[in-house]
Amino acid sequence: MMEAYPLGFDPSSRDKRRWDCYGSKVNVLLSLRERGNVTRSVTSTEVIFRLDQSMIELPDESWRALFRRRLLAWYRRHGRDLPWRGTCDPYVIWVSEIMLQQTQVETVKPYFARFLAEFPTIESLARAEEDRVLRLWEGLGYYRRARQLHQAAKRVVAEHAGVFPRQLPAVDQLPGIGRYTAGAILSIAFDAREPILEANTVRLFSRLVAFRGETFSTQGQRLLWAMAEALLPRRHPGRFNQALMDLGSEVCTGRAPRCGECPVSSLCLARQAGLETEIPTPKRKPVVESRHEAALIVRRRGRVLLLHRPEGQRWAGLWDFPRYPVYAEHPLGLAQELADHVRRQLGIAIEVGGRVATLRHGVTRFRITLECYEARYLSGGVAAPGPPPIETRWLRPEELGQYPLSTTGRKLCQWAG
Repeated sequence: MMEAYPLGFDPSSRDKRRWDCYGSKVNVLLSLRERGNVTRSVTSTEVIFRLDQSMIELPDESWRALFRRRLLAWYRRHGRDLPWRGTCDPYVIWVSEIMLQQTQVETVKPYFARFLAEFPTIESLARAEEDRVLRLWEGLGYYRRARQLHQAAKRVVAEHAGVFPRQLPAVDQLPGIGRYTAGAILSIAFDAREPILEANTVRLFSRLVAFRGETFSTQGQRLLWAMAEALLPRRHPGRFNQALMDLGSEVCTGRAPRCGECPVSSLCLARQAGLETEIPTPKRKPVVESRHEAALIVRRRGRVLLLHRPEGQRWAGLWDFPRYPVYAEHPLGLAQELADHVRRQLGIAIEVGGRVATLRHGVTRFRITLECYEARYLSGGVAAPGPPPIETRWLRPEELGQYPLSTTGRKLCQWAG
């Protein structure tokens, strides 16, 4: 029986060796034309495209034009009504993009409103104290974003007279702004022809071209950025980029993509091959480590002790109750271990009392069991032998609300009163 090769296949070429090795795995592509799921013949290029991800070819101009028309028509009917839409103010768009990094839209909305109510302009943010910026960010997580946003606002005021720059090289120099964020701000605010690539568009593009490699590998990023650049229209690129993000967020979802509602499903190779739930390849999950920590509510004359978290530590820039990793299992040993930590770090003697709470939470790849203990100041001046030097405050319980704390730190405040 003669082997059935796809149209344009040269059995004497390198293609033949690949067909011998992989042919049985691409029957789904060969059957697409028979099922009427594609409008053109499946060529050898497409078969190799499915077999060797390094040879993926971007869609041609006619495909791209059809994709743009269908996407923008869908967006006119189904685009999300978001608080940061409907404006070309680069500052508003910038704040929203920073808050949306690794954070859900519904979570961001109230924080966005409060932040802009207090800091309506770049100048007002630049003038603010960092503690106030972090207090308004408290609970949103990834606090480095807030600190870099604050630093970048100061740079814009100092170097650009308070006007957000319109040129990509200048935007790239601002703290906390990478390629995606720069492209989003410039395209949405100024209609600059800058591509974007974030979680939603990574998923969308990977499915459109059926890319099964690792999306954050060098090869994957090169391909997906090239796809973003190739698709970008010459007119209204900001609106187009927002449409891409909405389609990825609302239809081309990570779990159970709604292909029946997708305006470009007939153009999607993953959909045609029945691979939409397998693409993109999931990230490798980090190994989760368990940790045991203890926090102390140290009291002295009606006040409690807070520390300012230094650079290089978790929650840098925030305030916190003294907390330490602990290893002792017996209560007496644990009390001595905590007292030793405080003496070495702060130069004071304390007496550790009873446990008042146990909290469980996650930070990156760590699952932390945090026990909170009462403690009484005995002697010594609060000083940090260092390094690094640590700023401390003795505060009345009612003053704690003025200071930015982590989520667990804020929870501990209820036992500090």
